[in-house]
Amino acid sequence: MADERFLILRMGALGDIVHTLPAVAALRQSFPRAQIDWLVDSKWSPVLEGNPDATKIISIDRRNWRNVLATVRQLRAARYTIALDLQSLYRSAILARLSGAARRVGFGANYAREPAAALVYTEKVTPQRLHKVEHNIELVESIGAHAEEVRFWLPTSREAREHVDRILTAHAIDDFFVLSPGGGWASKCWPAERYGALHRALVDRYGWRGVISFGPGERALAEFVQGTAGSPEPLVELFDLPQLIALLRRAKLVVAADTGPLHLASALGTPVVGLYGPTDPARNGPFSKHDIVVRNASPEGTTYRRGKTPAPSMLSINVEQVLDAIARRLKTP
Repeated sequence: MADERFLILRMGALGDIVHTLPAVAALRQSFPRAQIDWLVDSKWSPVLEGNPDATKIISIDRRNWRNVLATVRQLRAARYTIALDLQSLYRSAILARLSGAARRVGFGANYAREPAAALVYTEKVTPQRLHKVEHNIELVESIGAHAEEVRFWLPTSREAREHVDRILTAHAIDDFFVLSPGGGWASKCWPAERYGALHRALVDRYGWRGVISFGPGERALAEFVQGTAGSPEPLVELFDLPQLIALLRRAKLVVAADTGPLHLASALGTPVVGLYGPTDPARNGPFSKHDIVVRNASPEGTTYRRGKTPAPSMLSINVEQVLDAIARRLKTP
Protein backbone atom coordinates (compact mmCIF):
# COMPACT_ATOMS: atom_id res chain seq x y z
CA MET A 1 0.00 0.00 0.00
CA ALA A 2 2.91 2.36 -0.59
CA ASP A 3 0.79 4.25 -3.13
CA GLU A 4 -2.22 4.55 -0.83
CA ARG A 5 -3.33 8.01 0.23
CA PHE A 6 -5.12 7.97 3.57
CA LEU A 7 -7.37 10.69 4.96
CA ILE A 8 -7.91 10.57 8.74
CA LEU A 9 -11.06 12.30 9.98
CA ARG A 10 -10.92 13.00 13.72
CA MET A 11 -11.65 16.67 14.13
CA GLY A 12 -12.22 16.88 17.90
CA ALA A 13 -12.35 16.91 20.82
CA LEU A 14 -9.05 16.91 22.73
CA GLY A 15 -9.43 13.57 24.51
CA ASP A 16 -10.71 11.89 21.35
CA ILE A 17 -7.76 13.20 19.35
CA VAL A 18 -5.38 11.82 21.98
CA HIS A 19 -7.17 8.46 21.74
CA THR A 20 -6.66 8.47 17.97
CA LEU A 21 -2.89 8.98 18.07
CA PRO A 22 -2.00 5.26 18.47
CA ALA A 23 -4.19 4.28 15.49
CA VAL A 24 -2.44 6.79 13.24
CA ALA A 25 0.92 5.60 14.58
CA ALA A 26 -0.06 2.03 13.67
CA LEU A 27 -0.98 3.19 10.18
CA ARG A 28 2.42 4.85 9.77
CA GLN A 29 4.27 1.82 11.16
CA SER A 30 2.47 -0.44 8.70
CA PHE A 31 2.62 1.83 5.63
CA PRO A 32 5.79 3.91 6.10
CA ARG A 33 5.75 5.42 2.58
CA ALA A 34 2.03 6.18 2.34
CA GLN A 35 0.51 9.65 2.41
CA ILE A 36 -1.41 10.05 5.68
CA ASP A 37 -3.25 13.36 6.07
CA TRP A 38 -5.26 14.25 9.19
CA LEU A 39 -8.29 16.56 9.08
CA VAL A 40 -8.77 18.34 12.42
CA ASP A 41 -10.60 21.36 13.80
CA SER A 42 -8.28 24.34 13.72
CA LYS A 43 -8.49 24.90 17.49
CA TRP A 44 -7.03 21.43 18.13
CA SER A 45 -4.35 21.43 15.42
CA PRO A 46 -1.53 22.47 17.81
CA VAL A 47 -1.80 19.01 19.45
CA LEU A 48 -0.77 17.48 16.12
CA GLU A 49 1.87 20.00 15.06
CA GLY A 50 5.01 18.19 13.92
CA ASN A 51 3.46 14.73 14.29
CA PRO A 52 5.79 12.34 12.42
CA ASP A 53 2.98 9.86 11.78
CA ALA A 54 1.04 12.33 9.60
CA THR A 55 2.20 13.61 6.24
CA LYS A 56 0.04 16.72 6.54
CA ILE A 57 -2.26 18.27 9.14
CA ILE A 58 -5.27 19.90 7.49
CA SER A 59 -7.08 22.40 9.71
CA ILE A 60 -10.75 23.17 9.18
CA ASP A 61 -12.83 25.96 10.68
CA ARG A 62 -16.40 24.65 10.50
CA ARG A 63 -17.77 28.08 11.51
CA ASN A 64 -16.41 29.59 8.30
CA TRP A 65 -18.15 28.32 5.16
CA ARG A 66 -15.48 29.73 2.88
CA ASN A 67 -12.89 27.77 4.78
CA VAL A 68 -15.04 24.63 4.65
CA LEU A 69 -15.48 24.90 0.89
CA ALA A 70 -11.77 25.56 0.38
CA THR A 71 -10.94 22.57 2.57
CA VAL A 72 -13.27 20.29 0.58
CA ARG A 73 -11.55 21.39 -2.62
CA GLN A 74 -8.20 20.61 -1.02
CA LEU A 75 -9.39 17.15 0.01
CA ARG A 76 -10.71 16.34 -3.44
CA ALA A 77 -7.48 17.50 -5.08
CA ALA A 78 -5.49 15.06 -2.93
CA ARG A 79 -7.33 12.10 -4.54
CA TYR A 80 -7.38 9.97 -1.39
CA THR A 81 -7.86 6.26 -1.89
CA ILE A 82 -9.17 5.59 1.64
CA ALA A 83 -10.95 7.91 4.09
CA LEU A 84 -10.89 6.66 7.67
CA ASP A 85 -13.61 8.31 9.74
CA LEU A 86 -12.70 7.75 13.37
CA GLN A 87 -15.27 10.32 14.48
CA SER A 88 -18.36 8.71 12.93
CA LEU A 89 -20.60 11.77 13.16
CA TYR A 90 -22.76 13.22 10.38
CA ARG A 91 -20.32 16.03 9.70
CA SER A 92 -17.25 13.80 9.51
CA ALA A 93 -19.06 11.20 7.38
CA ILE A 94 -20.19 13.90 4.95
CA LEU A 95 -16.64 15.24 4.68
CA ALA A 96 -15.41 11.69 4.03
CA ARG A 97 -17.91 11.45 1.19
CA LEU A 98 -17.06 14.89 -0.17
CA SER A 99 -13.34 13.99 -0.17
CA GLY A 100 -14.01 11.74 -3.16
CA ALA A 101 -12.27 8.72 -1.59
CA ALA A 102 -13.58 5.51 -3.16
CA ARG A 103 -13.21 3.59 0.12
CA ARG A 104 -14.75 5.15 3.21
CA VAL A 105 -14.20 3.23 6.46
CA GLY A 106 -16.01 4.03 9.71
CA PHE A 107 -17.75 2.51 12.69
CA GLY A 108 -21.00 0.60 12.27
CA ALA A 109 -24.38 2.05 13.13
CA ASN A 110 -24.59 0.03 16.36
CA TYR A 111 -21.46 1.79 17.63
CA ALA A 112 -21.42 5.30 16.13
CA ARG A 113 -22.89 8.11 18.27
CA GLU A 114 -24.81 9.27 15.20
CA PRO A 115 -25.80 5.92 13.61
CA ALA A 116 -26.91 7.35 10.26
CA ALA A 117 -23.29 8.35 9.60
CA ALA A 118 -22.62 4.69 8.79
CA LEU A 119 -24.77 4.99 5.65
CA VAL A 120 -21.91 6.90 4.00
CA TYR A 121 -19.26 4.24 4.57
CA THR A 122 -18.30 1.54 2.10
CA GLU A 123 -16.78 -0.50 4.95
CA LYS A 124 -17.98 -0.64 8.56
CA VAL A 125 -16.21 -1.82 11.70
CA THR A 126 -17.82 -2.95 14.95
CA PRO A 127 -15.13 -2.92 17.67
CA GLN A 128 -14.75 -5.94 19.94
CA ARG A 129 -12.21 -4.67 22.47
CA LEU A 130 -12.87 -2.49 25.50
CA HIS A 131 -11.16 0.89 25.27
CA LYS A 132 -11.66 3.70 22.76
CA VAL A 133 -7.94 3.61 21.92
CA GLU A 134 -8.34 -0.06 20.99
CA HIS A 135 -11.49 0.68 18.97
CA ASN A 136 -9.56 3.16 16.84
CA ILE A 137 -6.77 0.65 16.35
CA GLU A 138 -9.33 -1.95 15.27
CA LEU A 139 -10.58 0.42 12.60
CA VAL A 140 -7.15 0.83 10.99
CA GLU A 141 -6.46 -2.88 11.42
CA SER A 142 -9.50 -3.52 9.22
CA ILE A 143 -7.55 -2.15 6.24
CA GLY A 144 -4.35 -4.06 7.03
CA ALA A 145 -2.52 -1.93 9.60
CA HIS A 146 -0.81 -3.59 12.55
CA ALA A 147 -0.10 -1.92 15.91
CA GLU A 148 3.40 -3.01 16.92
CA GLU A 149 3.15 -0.75 19.96
CA VAL A 150 0.65 1.71 21.41
CA ARG A 151 2.34 5.05 20.90
CA PHE A 152 1.12 8.52 21.87
CA TRP A 153 3.17 11.16 20.11
CA LEU A 154 2.70 14.63 21.54
CA PRO A 155 4.60 17.81 20.64
CA THR A 156 7.36 19.40 22.67
CA SER A 157 7.64 23.17 22.40
CA ARG A 158 10.61 24.99 23.90
CA GLU A 159 8.69 28.27 23.80
CA ALA A 160 5.74 26.72 25.64
CA ARG A 161 8.00 25.11 28.24
CA GLU A 162 9.82 28.38 28.87
CA HIS A 163 6.52 30.25 29.21
CA VAL A 164 5.23 27.75 31.77
CA ASP A 165 8.53 27.90 33.65
CA ARG A 166 8.32 31.70 33.84
CA ILE A 167 4.77 31.60 35.18
CA LEU A 168 5.59 28.97 37.80
CA THR A 169 8.76 30.78 38.87
CA ALA A 170 6.89 34.07 39.21
CA HIS A 171 4.52 32.35 41.67
CA ALA A 172 7.33 30.51 43.51
CA ILE A 173 5.93 27.13 42.40
CA ASP A 174 8.29 24.17 42.08
CA ASP A 175 6.57 20.82 42.72
CA PHE A 176 2.85 21.00 41.94
CA PHE A 177 -0.30 19.04 41.19
CA VAL A 178 -3.01 19.94 38.68
CA LEU A 179 -6.76 19.90 39.27
CA SER A 180 -9.01 20.17 36.20
CA PRO A 181 -12.60 20.82 37.34
CA GLY A 182 -14.16 21.53 33.93
CA GLY A 183 -15.52 19.26 31.26
CA GLY A 184 -17.47 19.16 28.05
CA TRP A 185 -20.76 18.50 29.85
CA ALA A 186 -21.68 19.08 33.48
CA SER A 187 -23.08 15.62 34.26
CA LYS A 188 -19.59 14.09 34.20
CA CYS A 189 -18.05 16.83 36.38
CA TRP A 190 -17.26 16.68 40.10
CA PRO A 191 -18.53 19.56 42.29
CA ALA A 192 -16.17 22.52 42.31
CA GLU A 193 -16.21 22.91 46.10
CA ARG A 194 -14.89 19.37 46.47
CA TYR A 195 -11.92 20.24 44.31
CA GLY A 196 -11.29 23.06 46.76
CA ALA A 197 -11.42 20.65 49.70
CA LEU A 198 -9.17 18.22 47.83
CA HIS A 199 -6.67 21.02 47.21
CA ARG A 200 -6.46 21.82 50.92
CA ALA A 201 -5.92 18.16 51.78
CA LEU A 202 -3.22 17.66 49.13
CA VAL A 203 -1.30 20.75 50.22
CA ASP A 204 -1.36 19.50 53.83
CA ARG A 205 -0.38 15.94 52.91
CA TYR A 206 2.31 16.46 50.27
CA GLY A 207 3.41 20.08 50.60
CA TRP A 208 3.01 20.68 46.86
CA ARG A 209 1.38 23.72 45.30
CA GLY A 210 -1.77 23.47 43.22
CA VAL A 211 -2.55 24.62 39.69
CA ILE A 212 -6.11 24.82 38.34
CA SER A 213 -6.37 23.85 34.68
CA PHE A 214 -9.28 25.30 32.73
CA GLY A 215 -10.34 26.00 29.18
CA PRO A 216 -12.08 28.88 27.41
CA GLY A 217 -15.25 29.87 29.23
CA GLU A 218 -14.23 28.10 32.46
CA ARG A 219 -12.37 30.89 34.28
CA ALA A 220 -15.26 31.54 36.68
CA LEU A 221 -15.28 27.84 37.61
CA ALA A 222 -11.51 27.85 38.15
CA GLU A 223 -11.72 30.98 40.30
CA PHE A 224 -14.51 29.42 42.37
CA VAL A 225 -12.23 26.45 43.11
CA GLN A 226 -9.43 28.90 43.92
CA GLY A 227 -11.71 30.74 46.36
CA THR A 228 -12.50 27.54 48.27
CA ALA A 229 -9.01 26.03 48.13
CA GLY A 230 -7.39 27.68 51.15
CA SER A 231 -3.82 28.92 51.47
CA PRO A 232 -1.52 28.92 49.63
CA GLU A 233 -4.13 29.46 46.94
CA PRO A 234 -3.72 27.54 43.69
CA LEU A 235 -2.54 29.18 40.52
CA VAL A 236 -5.27 30.04 38.03
CA GLU A 237 -3.74 30.71 34.62
CA LEU A 238 -5.09 30.08 31.12
CA PHE A 239 -2.58 28.07 29.07
CA ASP A 240 -2.85 27.34 25.37
CA LEU A 241 -2.52 23.75 24.16
CA PRO A 242 1.30 23.58 23.80
CA GLN A 243 1.63 25.28 27.20
CA LEU A 244 -0.88 22.86 28.75
CA ILE A 245 1.17 19.93 27.45
CA ALA A 246 4.31 21.47 28.99
CA LEU A 247 2.48 22.04 32.29
CA LEU A 248 1.12 18.49 32.49
CA ARG A 249 4.54 17.03 31.68
CA ARG A 250 5.95 18.76 34.78
CA ALA A 251 3.09 17.96 37.16
CA LYS A 252 3.43 15.47 40.01
CA LEU A 253 -0.22 14.46 39.68
CA VAL A 254 -3.39 15.31 37.74
CA VAL A 255 -6.92 14.86 39.10
CA ALA A 256 -9.81 15.33 36.67
CA ALA A 257 -13.04 13.87 35.40
CA ASP A 258 -13.43 12.31 31.94
CA THR A 259 -11.98 15.28 30.06
CA GLY A 260 -9.27 16.15 27.56
CA PRO A 261 -6.63 17.21 30.12
CA LEU A 262 -6.98 13.85 31.90
CA HIS A 263 -6.36 11.88 28.70
CA LEU A 264 -3.56 14.21 27.69
CA ALA A 265 -1.83 13.77 31.06
CA SER A 266 -2.22 9.99 30.95
CA ALA A 267 -0.74 9.85 27.44
CA LEU A 268 2.21 11.94 28.67
CA GLY A 269 2.87 9.47 31.50
CA THR A 270 1.96 11.88 34.30
CA PRO A 271 0.23 10.15 37.26
CA VAL A 272 -3.54 10.50 36.91
CA VAL A 273 -6.56 9.89 39.11
CA GLY A 274 -9.80 10.00 37.14
CA LEU A 275 -13.24 10.74 38.59
CA TYR A 276 -15.97 8.89 36.69
CA GLY A 277 -19.73 8.58 36.79
CA PRO A 278 -21.97 8.46 33.70
CA THR A 279 -19.15 7.40 31.34
CA ASP A 280 -17.59 3.95 31.49
CA PRO A 281 -13.87 4.01 32.40
CA ALA A 282 -13.35 0.64 30.70
CA ARG A 283 -14.15 2.45 27.45
CA ASN A 284 -13.25 6.07 28.20
CA GLY A 285 -10.88 5.92 31.16
CA PRO A 286 -7.20 6.85 31.27
CA PHE A 287 -5.41 4.34 29.05
CA SER A 288 -2.35 3.83 31.25
CA LYS A 289 -2.60 0.67 33.35
CA HIS A 290 -1.00 2.57 36.23
CA ASP A 291 -3.63 5.28 36.50
CA ILE A 292 -6.55 4.90 38.92
CA VAL A 293 -10.24 5.65 38.52
CA VAL A 294 -12.67 6.52 41.31
CA ARG A 295 -16.23 5.50 40.45
CA ASN A 296 -19.31 4.52 42.44
CA ALA A 297 -21.78 4.20 39.54
CA SER A 298 -23.92 1.11 39.06
CA PRO A 299 -24.25 -0.39 35.57
CA GLU A 300 -27.49 1.59 35.23
CA GLY A 301 -25.52 4.75 35.94
CA THR A 302 -23.56 4.40 32.70
CA THR A 303 -25.77 6.68 30.63
CA TYR A 304 -23.52 9.05 28.66
CA ARG A 305 -26.35 11.51 29.22
CA ARG A 306 -25.23 15.11 28.70
CA GLY A 307 -26.88 16.82 31.64
CA LYS A 308 -26.51 20.35 32.97
CA THR A 309 -25.68 19.32 36.56
CA PRO A 310 -23.34 16.68 38.02
CA ALA A 311 -24.77 13.18 37.78
CA PRO A 312 -25.70 11.45 41.09
CA SER A 313 -22.81 9.04 40.52
CA MET A 314 -20.39 12.00 40.49
CA LEU A 315 -21.98 13.49 43.60
CA SER A 316 -21.45 10.15 45.37
CA ILE A 317 -17.64 10.49 45.14
CA ASN A 318 -16.21 11.95 48.34
CA VAL A 319 -12.87 13.60 48.99
CA GLU A 320 -11.56 10.73 51.14
CA GLN A 321 -12.08 8.29 48.27
CA VAL A 322 -10.06 10.51 45.98
CA LEU A 323 -7.27 10.96 48.53
CA ASP A 324 -7.03 7.19 48.95
CA ALA A 325 -6.79 6.73 45.17
CA ILE A 326 -4.09 9.40 44.96
CA ALA A 327 -2.03 7.68 47.64
CA ARG A 328 -2.26 4.40 45.75
CA ARG A 329 -1.41 6.00 42.41
CA LEU A 330 1.65 7.81 43.71
CA LYS A 331 3.11 4.52 44.98
CA THR A 332 3.02 3.12 41.42
CA PRO A 333 6.27 3.47 39.46
